[in-house]
Amino acid sequence: MNALNQPKAAAWRETKNITKVAVLGVMAFFIMTYLEFPLPLFPAFLKMDLSDLPALLAGFGVGPWAAVLVEVLKNILHAIFKNQTAFVGEAANLLTGILFVVPAALLYSVRKTRLNAILGMAAGTVIMTLGMALANYYVFIPLYAKVFNIPVDAIVGMGTSVNSRVIDLKTLVVYSIVPFNIIKGFMLTAVTMLIYKRVSPLLHM
Repeated sequence: MNALNQPKAAAWRETKNITKVAVLGVMAFFIMTYLEFPLPLFPAFLKMDLSDLPALLAGFGVGPWAAVLVEVLKNILHAIFKNQTAFVGEAANLLTGILFVVPAALLYSVRKTRLNAILGMAAGTVIMTLGMALANYYVFIPLYAKVFNIPVDAIVGMGTSVNSRVIDLKTLVVYSIVPFNIIKGFMLTAVTMLIYKRVSPLLHM
């Protein structure tokens, strides 16, 4: 490539990547907002959605930084248009997504193979599960209770109503938060492996 054309090519590539992030961020917002669903045997405040999928695709197709930006954009849009949790829910969703997609994208960027993609998402699932167990126990559930002026026991009670083993905040995390995030990681991994090959050409345009 002619040296004079290199800056133009770099600028064009950057523009394309920013466009991809914007499109995937909006897609993630719509998935988070309109395609969430409850899971049996889990408390009502835990809703499953696959809105981390566009961020993961951005991470694999563009890089870890793109995955983070998609997560940020998704939650900014949700905070603006659908905020119902005084930003606590968005903060928790943002951290959950970053803990999953960044390890996956980083490992995949080292060597872009199917095996590395699977290993990356497995690592992301473990990190997300452990990280959100601690974050929910120490930060998000107590913060949610404080912001909405409700006792933590009331939140625990929502878990107890569907799982008798939930008797306090610790068991709520162990029997609800942890398995929920493991299931989420498996679902995201499965869907990604099904569609990534089909959408990969679009991500690398």
